[in-house]
Amino acid sequence: MTEAARLTSAAHTTEAMLHEQRTPPRQAAPPPRKGGLGALAKGLLRTARPKQWVKNILVIAAPAAAGELFSTRALIQLALVFALFTACAAAVYLVNDARDAEADRAHPTKRCRPVAAGQVPVPVAYAVGGALAVLAPAVAAWLTSPAVAALLTAYLVMQLAYCVSLKHVLVVDLVVVTTGFLMRAMVGGLALGIPLSRWFLITTGFGALFMVSAKRYSEAVQMAGKEGATRALLTEYTTGYLRFVWQLAAGVAVLAYCLWAMEEGGLPHTSVLPWRQLSMVAFILAILRYAVFADRGTAGEPEDVVLHDRALALIGMAWLAMYGLAVANW
Repeated sequence: MTEAARLTSAAHTTEAMLHEQRTPPRQAAPPPRKGGLGALAKGLLRTARPKQWVKNILVIAAPAAAGELFSTRALIQLALVFALFTACAAAVYLVNDARDAEADRAHPTKRCRPVAAGQVPVPVAYAVGGALAVLAPAVAAWLTSPAVAALLTAYLVMQLAYCVSLKHVLVVDLVVVTTGFLMRAMVGGLALGIPLSRWFLITTGFGALFMVSAKRYSEAVQMAGKEGATRALLTEYTTGYLRFVWQLAAGVAVLAYCLWAMEEGGLPHTSVLPWRQLSMVAFILAILRYAVFADRGTAGEPEDVVLHDRALALIGMAWLAMYGLAVANW
């Protein structure tokens, strides 16, 4: 090959390389969606977080404490309230995931959520969430009572405000999540017209704060040294402060429960054993056992802790048995 031919070939090669650098690589087309409406329905169901529905069992708390759980009317009303509260929670999850879709796509685990992954389009998530948010209180006002409808509306407003801004406010975020648990415990009593005792509200509220702050503490311990590993607000809390909160909440919850157990309401018990007083032992043991996981920094979702620890589950069953016997006065 002559010198001129070599120079010409080199020039063509250089030009081709420059053209390749200037031309952006063609992106692969996204895989086609499969399943149509079926896949969309599954995505909506996943976004509604079925695993979290177990929290809504708290709607039976007040009727169970009052011994009015097993009448036909009570069961129908509580099943309806459970469904309505689940719909409200699903509405919040849908709106939250639609709002955070872009941020979730950059997250190592949240990018698999149906909205972030594109299985559920953002407009569809907003539309279904908005529809559930409107329908649930309306059905509650029609089939239950205005008080239940008002509580569900307050829950929706509070949780949506949490999604938008309150989750970024110190302490307020703990209060909002705790109040959500308390509302679940109150709504069953409102649906059946059962008066809610002060000890019930205090024990439930501070028990919820104990679990919420223990979860936050565990997240803070696990994210130590891992920038951006979890919610940004945790960087503004100290583990010492969160430890103080869950210890304080546990103490108040135990004190309130003991005061309820020691109070006979002016009527002496006629049961075989003083089940109310004995249930204090199981309640305190349950708090102490849960605190083990909180102290280790492994108290994540409350339902996971309870379901995966056999000792805590057995203590909970013993407490439920004694609590039931106390309410039934056997």
